[in-house]
Amino acid sequence: QVQLVESGGGLVQAGGSLRLSCAASGRTFSMYAMAWFRQAPGKEREIVAAISWSGGSTYYADEVKGRFTISRDNAKNTVYLQMNSLKPEDTAVYYCAARKTLTVVLKTRVAEYDYWGQGTQVTVSF
Repeated sequence: QVQLVESGGGLVQAGGSLRLSCAASGRTFSMYAMAWFRQAPGKEREIVAAISWSGGSTYYADEVKGRFTISRDNAKNTVYLQMNSLKPEDTAVYYCAARKTLTVVLKTRVAEYDYWGQGTQVTVSF
């Protein structure tokens, strides 16, 4: 299995940028597809972005396309989410998730991921 620890959350002004990191531990990290989800108060957890284990395929929710970038560095066992042009509606707890896979097909449902980090709070002020 793999353990995930997010970091990099905080308070930023609208229009600002933030980079989240997800440090992973455990064997065969390179075989795990990774994703970022977020959950705002009173709302369901939703997909933000996903990336294949090779880094060759990515997925972005419509709400963040053109603003967020997901990337991974398998040598460092780390996944990143670069968030630019942040909006107040981006405020949420952001979670890192992992699933073991042999394909490049990216999943977008919470139930499809096997491991989760503790979450990191991102707050975007007006």
